[in-house]
Amino acid sequence: MVKNRTAPDFWLMASIIGLLVIGIVMVYSAGSVLGFHDYGDPFYFVKRQLFFAVLGLVAMFFTMNLDYRILKKYAKVALLACFVLLVAVLIPGIGVVRGGARSWLGISSFGIQPSEFMKLGMILFLSVWLSKEDYRITHFTRGLLPPLGLIGLAFGLIMLQPDLGTGTVMMGASMLIVFTAGARIKHLAGLASIGVIGFVGLILAAPYRLQRITAFLDPWSDPLGAGYQIIQSLYAIGPGGLAGLGLGMSRQKYSYVPEPQTDFIFSILTEELGFIGGMLVLLLFMILVWRGMRVAMTVDDMFGSLLAVGIVGMVGVQVVINIGVVIGLMPVTGITLPLISYGGSSLTLMLTALGILLNLSRYAR
Repeated sequence: MVKNRTAPDFWLMASIIGLLVIGIVMVYSAGSVLGFHDYGDPFYFVKRQLFFAVLGLVAMFFTMNLDYRILKKYAKVALLACFVLLVAVLIPGIGVVRGGARSWLGISSFGIQPSEFMKLGMILFLSVWLSKEDYRITHFTRGLLPPLGLIGLAFGLIMLQPDLGTGTVMMGASMLIVFTAGARIKHLAGLASIGVIGFVGLILAAPYRLQRITAFLDPWSDPLGAGYQIIQSLYAIGPGGLAGLGLGMSRQKYSYVPEPQTDFIFSILTEELGFIGGMLVLLLFMILVWRGMRVAMTVDDMFGSLLAVGIVGMVGVQVVINIGVVIGLMPVTGITLPLISYGGSSLTLMLTALGILLNLSRYAR
């Protein structure tokens, strides 16, 4: 029996709002030069980010106050809608190509990214499915393979766009749910080895992915090509030092770091705010993950626990990949930094998901 709800977790709420505020400030600072150059308005990106932040906060307030158990009723419909959108985006004339990937649905500069919605849709459905009392995930063929097949289907559709980064985040968060639900480690270990082989195959199948791996290992082997983003990102981070060059004083945002307001915003942040600013952001993310996992361990029902694990996993995996890329520890994947990077679909979806996590915190012991 789930207990009556209380106030949402203070530290969880504070970390979310803190990251959002930092994100809005940094989107303006990092994107002002590009906004003025391309659109004649230095506030172009931050105005749009503020719009989606308000939209996301409204969605967060709604999901924070809705009885989360109601979400069980809509899990199947939500997942089916996500699959329909993933198929629709692949149809020429419907899906919009941006950055070399057919990942968008929309008109002109406004659009949604269906793969972002699939992350939350899959988390919600798996949490409902695997929390059923009669479900035996310890059984390999009847318990483990069905959810893995569903995850694999969604991952395959995302890869057809192609969008390896978002697909990896979706799969990472989903596998955390599967593990938490009680899947046997020996089953997961065996499948992980197969997954590694498949992952290597995906890299070898696309030359640009192989170039990213090569650039990751030695960016200076192609400084004006595949290694350019990593080199420029490190050029931004290095001069930041302890306290940074000062807010708004980045040099690398002047068309050196590509799209500085999105994937590589953390490099601009550390250039302007230094090691102290970067560690503050990491500290806020660690608080978010810590309090989120505390919710997962103390909420009274299995559905709520798995849902919290999936949402925290979605945030955590995305943060690790983004910052790993920015500091040169991982190949470039095109993943945004949650709540910090510019992006309408990702910001709105993330705040909606975190609203659910705040909701769950109201029922935690």
